[in-house]
Amino acid sequence: MEGYFLILAIIGAAALGMAWMPAITEKIQVSYAVIYVLLGIIIFSFVPGIPPSNPIIDNTIALHLTEIVVIISLMGTGLKIDQAFSFKTWKIPFRLVTVTMLLSIVALATLARFFLNFDWPSAILLAAALAPTDPVLAADVQVGPPLEKQKSMVRFSLTAEAGLNDGMAFPFTWLAILLVQGQHQTSEWISWYLFYKIIVGAGVGFLLGRLIAFLLFHVPTKLNFLITRDGFVALSTTLLVYGVTEMAHGYGFIAVFVAAVTIRNYQIGHKYHLKLHSFIDEMERTLLAIVLILFGGALVNGILDHLTWKLAITGLVFLFIIRPVAAFVTLAGTDLHIKEKAAVSFFGIRGMGSFFYLAFALSQAKGFKTYELWALVSFIVLMSVIIHGFTANSIMNKLNQQFDQTADIPEAPKDLPGNTDPTAPAGTAK
Repeated sequence: MEGYFLILAIIGAAALGMAWMPAITEKIQVSYAVIYVLLGIIIFSFVPGIPPSNPIIDNTIALHLTEIVVIISLMGTGLKIDQAFSFKTWKIPFRLVTVTMLLSIVALATLARFFLNFDWPSAILLAAALAPTDPVLAADVQVGPPLEKQKSMVRFSLTAEAGLNDGMAFPFTWLAILLVQGQHQTSEWISWYLFYKIIVGAGVGFLLGRLIAFLLFHVPTKLNFLITRDGFVALSTTLLVYGVTEMAHGYGFIAVFVAAVTIRNYQIGHKYHLKLHSFIDEMERTLLAIVLILFGGALVNGILDHLTWKLAITGLVFLFIIRPVAAFVTLAGTDLHIKEKAAVSFFGIRGMGSFFYLAFALSQAKGFKTYELWALVSFIVLMSVIIHGFTANSIMNKLNQQFDQTADIPEAPKDLPGNTDPTAPAGTAK
């Protein structure tokens, strides 16, 4: 019983610390992910009586904890993008989520197959799990809250990429699962896992996003009825959209992000977007604190025991060669300055999404190289946390000074219902 209360105390302290983390990381120029992983290592090394943390031992906890963190992060990511959606203005993120991701998957799967001697299912699963950049750990290189005054193409590109590609990696995860089960049929994979699930995810996300935006913005404006300023609507929407989409056999990750972007594009200058994002952001940071501490514990409890020098080399090649080269090639011909292209290419941060995809595949089928996959994915996430965690703030600040522009966001009329200062008491107009 004392162990249970110890866990509650640690969770409470970790979540409390997140209240000051943005100010601390701004001061020391180091990502809070580095701090919390280190804290997890210390806690699990020196605090007696705490249960071990290792996803290999309990894959179910890893699966559902990372799942909830990712979908909450996807909602927050979509809600904070000020750039109105269109295929023209979003062309760089779409390039990154298609060309860059496919090049990365092919290159890493090939490297794993012939350098690591992985079987093809394990090689493809490794590549699929590491395909998406992370919307959770990449806060330092993403755009800020809604209605920002500055516009950064680097931050926007990385933010939109992280939101889009967390769902787009799913077809390749399923490909690995089908291959290891010996059930792969190309026509079924293309029609069901590649097209149907993506289309349903995007469609359900858009329809539910429009419906909820209609209730949040249109009905109060036209009828002066059903006015709300509650931030928890963002969390409720996340769970609703994800659950409905998964029941319809679509990709819930895609649906949540599409719904968030759809809501954000409805009365884009309305201050209620700030309240929605603020609530979901606080939820995300609280859960992230817990997961990062558990990741630190997993490092202590043997998640890297099967890491070999060949696995480590593969991880470094992926971080420093495969992702940067694939992204830089993809960005050829765009209007980005070479420094901006280099930044987008370098900050392919890996994290919670990779853990989820790996845990998901291992929950669906046996026959993968479980220990090696967990070791390599954990090593890459650890290296990404350290390398990007120590460089993101300083590099992004320099880019901000050189390339940022003033954002032009149409401001919603102040007399719209609910368009008041989100920090003011309910019913108080700004």
